[in-house]
Amino acid sequence: MPAMVTWDTIRALTFDCYGTLIDWETGIVRDLRTGLGEVDLDDEALLVRYADAEAAIEAGPFVPYRQILREVLGRIARDLGIAPHSPDALSVGLGSWPPFPDTIESLRRLGERFRLCITSNVDRDLFAGTEERLGLRFDEVVTADQVRSYKPGTAHFEEARRRLALPPSAIAHVAQSLYHDVVPARRLGLATVWVDRRAGRPGGATLAPREAAIPDLRVESLAQLLEEIG
Repeated sequence: MPAMVTWDTIRALTFDCYGTLIDWETGIVRDLRTGLGEVDLDDEALLVRYADAEAAIEAGPFVPYRQILREVLGRIARDLGIAPHSPDALSVGLGSWPPFPDTIESLRRLGERFRLCITSNVDRDLFAGTEERLGLRFDEVVTADQVRSYKPGTAHFEEARRRLALPPSAIAHVAQSLYHDVVPARRLGLATVWVDRRAGRPGGATLAPREAAIPDLRVESLAQLLEEIG
């Protein structure tokens, strides 16, 4: 896919966090196994169950993400016919989910040129542990509890634009999820960068897109994004 982002006009980058900057699949599998106990499912099957449950719950009335995580684990347990060992394992573990190896240095370098903004489907207090782990101070952080909405809704992006005080043409959104991020960001006129962390492998913890999602640029890492920007 050829690059279609005019970087000279971009003043800010908005980022999804979990799945893009943070290796949430490693964290999710670890904490689901802690929360569920012994289950006869491989990692990929657990991730698909997580994706389906999370998307279904987020599509309902707004509740804090901490509750979403508890309900996701509980729904998976019920579907498997078991009682959860630790119902809050996902929210307790979230702050220790690891960054991808290229995340911290890439963000540091990107921050020398662009304003950086997080747009995440978590609660602000849950993100605090991740922010400390990343060791970076973002220009803006937009979380679900602040806008009382979950992506793929557009409230995160609209709030980010308001805080950054920039037109859509000056913002590029960088994310792993086509469904949660690329589709709504494109709808609002933002340039989009798909960080394909799974490198084309289907499944995983992100629900497949329900409509065509064509990013302006596809990369497999933030390090590759730096190379593309030049």
